[in-house]
Amino acid sequence: MRGALKTLTIMLAAVAAMIALPGAALAQRAGTLIDAQSAREAPAGMRAWRIRYWTTSDRGRPIQVTGMVIAPRGRPGREPRPVIAWTHGALGVASRCAPSIGELNFTMIPTLSDVLRRGYTVVAPDYPGLGSEGMHPFLVGTSTAHSVLDAVRAAGGIREAAASRRFALWGESQGGHAALWSGQLARSYAPDLDLVGVAAIVPPTDLARNFADGSDQNARAMLTAFTATSWSRHFGAPLTAFGRRSTQNVIIRLADNNCIEVSGRPRLGTIIGIAVARQAIRGVDLARTQPWGALMRENSVSPRAVPSPLMVVQGTADTIVAPAVTLDFVWRACASGKTVRFISVPGGEHATVARTEVRTTLDWIDARFRGERAPNDCRSLS
Repeated sequence: MRGALKTLTIMLAAVAAMIALPGAALAQRAGTLIDAQSAREAPAGMRAWRIRYWTTSDRGRPIQVTGMVIAPRGRPGREPRPVIAWTHGALGVASRCAPSIGELNFTMIPTLSDVLRRGYTVVAPDYPGLGSEGMHPFLVGTSTAHSVLDAVRAAGGIREAAASRRFALWGESQGGHAALWSGQLARSYAPDLDLVGVAAIVPPTDLARNFADGSDQNARAMLTAFTATSWSRHFGAPLTAFGRRSTQNVIIRLADNNCIEVSGRPRLGTIIGIAVARQAIRGVDLARTQPWGALMRENSVSPRAVPSPLMVVQGTADTIVAPAVTLDFVWRACASGKTVRFISVPGGEHATVARTEVRTTLDWIDARFRGERAPNDCRSLS
């Protein structure tokens, strides 16, 4: 009798497990909203929520990530609001650098009030490892794109946000890379979403050339520290290319201890760390050093794979993303038959172009949602 009861208990437990597994898998489905906490500090005229949601890592594993959804205050209309997915520029690789943690999204997104007045819901993902567990895969295209596309899906779980599945991508700097990669993977990864256009502002595209050709040596040192620390942990890439163990440790501390603050003055330790990093990368050609070169190629943007219509904005005085690299990307996209609106801003700098060209960018996005024919600058570039 006791043996029969034990067998029955085991059978019931097995049945319960079979019933529970589909539910658990469903709960972890990419794009599923886990929770949304209202952000009380949202400026007047806005409602905002800090969100956690499921996405898929570049290795196919379900992971939790964070972000923010911002919508106009007031009752939505009968139709859901179109969505702009804002993809932010480089802020660091430490979890605490996530823009959703504080109030950064409210000031970092250019003319956010105007964006909302135009009737959009804004989805602002943090990217994996920022605001969530794990190493942030800095400039890793697939993982970042998944988190962006799943943020758009997750926003649909907030009734008050009234987020549509029709969306545009808009990002600057690292976020330009994220926007292009998200566009590149949108059709295959998120066929349930309707992408109307991609606006990439000062985007890194060919990573090997971007790292080699940027003329701001301090920025190059910091971005290399972010990349080296991230990829050494995420991919297991060795740091021996950067010299002795003591130098490697300085580069790691530089990345782990710093979030980029545009208006902040660097600390003494940061200044020293950048100086050490500058010396370490001098004469190092990562494109020819493996596995770094292969990883850079894998995470560069394919001009053939990005969707159109596409908008690319580049300043001629950019010392971080070399204008020649961006122009070459645009030429190759045009040669692949893409429809590209290209704006070269005379004297435009890396940190300013997204703001000086914001009205032009938003007008272009508005026209994509209206279904108007996209302008094409490819003939004038040939």
